[in-house]
Amino acid sequence: METTNTTLNVLLVDDEPNILKTIAISLSAMGLSVEPFADPRKALERARSYPEFDIAFLDLKIFPMDGIELMSELLKIMPKLTVVIITAHGTVDTAVKAIKRGAFDYLQKPFDLEQLRSFINAVTHYHRLKTSISGAEKNAIYSKDILTQNAVMAELLTLATRAAATPLTVLIEGESGTGKELFAKLIHERSTRSKSPYVKVNCAALPENLLESELFGHVHGAFTGALKDRVGRFEAANGGTIFLDEIGELPLTLQPKLLRVLQSREYERLGESTTRTVNVRIIAATNRDLVQEVKAGNFREDLFYRLNAVRLRIPSLRERKNDIPLLVAHFLQKYSTQNSVELTVSSQAMDALMQYDWKGNIRELENVISRVVFLSVGSEIRVSDLPEELRGVVVAGAEIQEHGQTLEDIEREHIARVLAEAKNYEEAAKILDIDAATLWRKRKKYNL
Repeated sequence: METTNTTLNVLLVDDEPNILKTIAISLSAMGLSVEPFADPRKALERARSYPEFDIAFLDLKIFPMDGIELMSELLKIMPKLTVVIITAHGTVDTAVKAIKRGAFDYLQKPFDLEQLRSFINAVTHYHRLKTSISGAEKNAIYSKDILTQNAVMAELLTLATRAAATPLTVLIEGESGTGKELFAKLIHERSTRSKSPYVKVNCAALPENLLESELFGHVHGAFTGALKDRVGRFEAANGGTIFLDEIGELPLTLQPKLLRVLQSREYERLGESTTRTVNVRIIAATNRDLVQEVKAGNFREDLFYRLNAVRLRIPSLRERKNDIPLLVAHFLQKYSTQNSVELTVSSQAMDALMQYDWKGNIRELENVISRVVFLSVGSEIRVSDLPEELRGVVVAGAEIQEHGQTLEDIEREHIARVLAEAKNYEEAAKILDIDAATLWRKRKKYNL
């Protein structure tokens, strides 16, 4: 059982005596200072006289003021209050609406003591994380795999590192190629689960029938081709972390099963009636806008809020262009070492790299640098060595010039040099990354 280092004050409101007593005892046993109330009006009166509560557990169905009304009043008094709604099975939709209005999560009845303790632990970790990030700490916590000098990225690294110390679910959003998987790996490596399994699943890589088996496993005969029992990825990740990439592609039919794992840690293998339990931390990533997917009916709202305990939005490379020189230097060293060469980048080539749109983000930048290094013929990377789409970049409204030459001069020299060094015409076209017909037209244009 985990305990807190500094006592947190908890306001507990529930009109069922047994529930009130059970939660109060569990909160106290975990080192929290709890004040229980059966009457929401008395709880509100206490909050007004002592606005120092950190966390509130509020039953949804209380009288004469329901849990959502009470939450609204409490948040006016204590804006940093972390609120949990206690709800019965039939009122989950209302609890999700409460999350939209400011609640952190909901606790669903009935629950056992172990589930309750785990849930309380997550809530207290979240509160500490939320309050620490709202403070003045802005310094970057760097990773050996994530290179940045960007202020937004530095804050994200700080948040990711703090989230790693908690059991909270993390949702990582961002375009393809921005480094979402690197953040997931960082969170696992800096967590208490770092020595336990780290399992990755791409939810877009498999059809629905195979994805269910991949996630939860199956037993012999569960479907055609199921020749033996198979352990699923959740079971393989037990005690550690599971990274669900492209979570926005998860079929609607599988979303309730994932929600069940998040709520109760329970699942069944495909074709099996035995209920199994798993202790796993979930990190999910998506390049989709899940809020829009929820509105479109493609993603469950309750699952979204369960995944969204900590939300990291990774900026595109277009939004962090001050990192481009740092990343270029890193990739240049990496591929120059592999190719046993020493290369520098001309200022004009760096200008082109800085101005390019990078729709494929860091992955595209790495591919460009690796290609340029392996196809280089000199000691300096010039504009003429870059792919055609980068050579056409315009800087400050004028053509990029290098050593007093126009882009056409540079291109002519580059094509002439490649033609002279290539074994044949086909190899020259391949090196230039253009087809034979284009090369023929350019030879004619430049009289080569």
